[in-house]
Amino acid sequence: MEDALVPTTDPAWVLGVDGYDPLRERSTESRFAISNGFMGVRGARSTTRGGRWAVPARTYVAGLFDASGSSTELVPAADWLAIQILLPGGPLLHHPRDVQSHRMTLDMRRGALLSEGHHHTAPGLNIRARTLRLVSLSDRGVGLQLIRAEIEEGALEVTLEASLEGVRFGLVTDLLEQDIGLWHTQHSGKHLAMAAAPSLQIDGVDIPPTELGELKWSWSWKTCPGQIVFFQRCVAIVLADAPDGTPARRAHAALGRARQTGWRGIVAAHEAAWETRWHNSDVAVEGDADAQLALRFAIYHLNSAANPADERVSIGARALTGDEYHGHVFWDTEIYLLPFYVLTWPEAARALLMYRFHTLDGARTKAAGMGWRGALYAWESADTGAEMTPAQVVGPDHRIVDVLCGEQEQHISADVAYAVWQYWQATGDDDFMLDAGAEILLETGRFWASRARLEADRHCHIRGVIGPDEYHEHIDDNAYTNVMARWNIRRALDIAALLRERWPARWISLAGRLGLVDAELKQWLNVAETMTTGLDPETGLFEQFAGYFALEDIDLTPYAGRGASMDVVLGRERIQKSQVVKQADVVALLGLLPEEFASGTDAKNFRYYEPRCSHGSSLSPAMHGLVAARLGDTDMALRFFRQTAAIDLAETHAGADGGIHIAALGGIWMLAVFGFGGLSFGDDGIAIDPRLPVGWGSLAFRVQWRGRRLRFSIDRAEQTVEATLEAGEPMTLTMCGEPRLLGSDARLVVSTPELARASDSDRR
Repeated sequence: MEDALVPTTDPAWVLGVDGYDPLRERSTESRFAISNGFMGVRGARSTTRGGRWAVPARTYVAGLFDASGSSTELVPAADWLAIQILLPGGPLLHHPRDVQSHRMTLDMRRGALLSEGHHHTAPGLNIRARTLRLVSLSDRGVGLQLIRAEIEEGALEVTLEASLEGVRFGLVTDLLEQDIGLWHTQHSGKHLAMAAAPSLQIDGVDIPPTELGELKWSWSWKTCPGQIVFFQRCVAIVLADAPDGTPARRAHAALGRARQTGWRGIVAAHEAAWETRWHNSDVAVEGDADAQLALRFAIYHLNSAANPADERVSIGARALTGDEYHGHVFWDTEIYLLPFYVLTWPEAARALLMYRFHTLDGARTKAAGMGWRGALYAWESADTGAEMTPAQVVGPDHRIVDVLCGEQEQHISADVAYAVWQYWQATGDDDFMLDAGAEILLETGRFWASRARLEADRHCHIRGVIGPDEYHEHIDDNAYTNVMARWNIRRALDIAALLRERWPARWISLAGRLGLVDAELKQWLNVAETMTTGLDPETGLFEQFAGYFALEDIDLTPYAGRGASMDVVLGRERIQKSQVVKQADVVALLGLLPEEFASGTDAKNFRYYEPRCSHGSSLSPAMHGLVAARLGDTDMALRFFRQTAAIDLAETHAGADGGIHIAALGGIWMLAVFGFGGLSFGDDGIAIDPRLPVGWGSLAFRVQWRGRRLRFSIDRAEQTVEATLEAGEPMTLTMCGEPRLLGSDARLVVSTPELARASDSDRR
């Protein structure tokens, strides 16, 4: 028992926080959240339970959406961790500060949240307690809570009360019994069942409850020094669309299986599942402890956020760690998260893309409602794919501002198509392409072909949009949007040609269902060939949008270290008339489609736009770092790496109050693997050409590629890149610019003096 309640001691695998700090509590709850892609629980302290101090540890269930006004929001489920200890004079705790010592530890290796504390009260009761909570990665509907308390001093009558708090918060109660609750949403037709089974042992002997209620249990006894109290609670949660008794029956059955397994079996299976995830996805760095911790933190939350068993849900902007953005899904998922899943957990990547397939009708409806054909995905998506972007919000200056992203930020359709193509390239999953991917590519390609308009200059233009840089609205010919749209159309044409050639029957069926004819495909080709991109052939620069170069050029250097975003500092009107960029836009295009930039123009575009970016979005620094690393500026890339890591990890920040920034965490992985690791892939295979930053002695990671498992290790001191094919068929791998044959169970080592030269260059 003791071992289960003791966290990993290796500092590269744990986050810890001591004491109570009201300024940081909400950010700590986000940072220390536990999740398994179906159920997420914020990392609330285990010692916040007093007479009037009842802060529920918010539990979120993926897909538990309900309508709220004109939007749809993620609804929290009941807190199944609530514990209260009552003494003759009242609660043991009235306030978190009543705990003389308290340490909370997120054990990322085990996927568990642990705590230890010392409770000393005036009547003479002295308790030392350890706790553990987890949500099972091997059985996603199951959660477990363990508490071990040692009575060091005191002989008092004590009552331990366990309950589920917030059982009526946001949900309509259908049934509350002693061991199960059943609720439904008011509008969306979701049904939630929670079954719980707590137990208490004193000195190894099971103690029956002295009082039972609706999802409430109480035990009373007299303490004595040396007494060991052990409390355990298992909960099973089921979400369903059916109003019949199925959710309750399934919850009871899941709880029964969990009880039969026992808490030790639950912990063992959970830890084994995490061991597998870490084996497949860990990124190991030598020489930079801060970077190592940041990577483990990112990978922990990335592995926590996905559920490959459910293709009807996706990952919201804060995953299941908080309610900011109401659980809505953005382009973040496809651009910043999918690369991690594609290369380390393709089953999860497939499920996330199937969510986009299941919401394709919502995208078609949105496009048609705006007068276009094909599929325009919602900028903010919930469960149906309908547009959930609010019409207005309170801005950072506390003024009400209109939100135009839902109408104008349309690059989302190309972003989804990009992720579909990446997944297919990396996995070779033809079944996915035939069943879902091809239809997404064709319908998004059709949207862009109808959205772009051929004008008098004989070029196609896309007017009235918002690019990734959201400071500028109602713009024409955003380079990112137009180039990604052209790329999307070309991939749609490629897949149409491939279907004709390899699967003609499937093509006939799909084309017939979509009403696709040769004349339309020819029109698509004309649009792609005549699309305006904003590229100036003389300078090699992409103009971010039409008229951008004529705007006021503001030096951002004097604003370094500011506490407010630049749109607040300068005001919305001035910033829209300036070249100040909120986040990676042309730089994002450079990160996603580097082949669109002629030799030498990649650095020129980056050097132009990098100093003009204010990084007003958490997405921005990692993309800039990725591009900087590819261009060989690893010193700048490492600064962006640390800037990204600080978004959620810096103690001076409170930006994680509403949940961790999961896309930024995906960006950290991308920066390390694609940037410093130099990994890339495409139709012609996979390649690696690393550039390590100063201070990183080595970098190692694993990826999956078309049914193969590979491990890469980069060593600065040895000036080598090592590739090992751990499973799968032999393959050709491009290492440091040279094609190499990698055999089964074989190891390939290539000398790369560039590592030493890059180090010398960075120091200069």
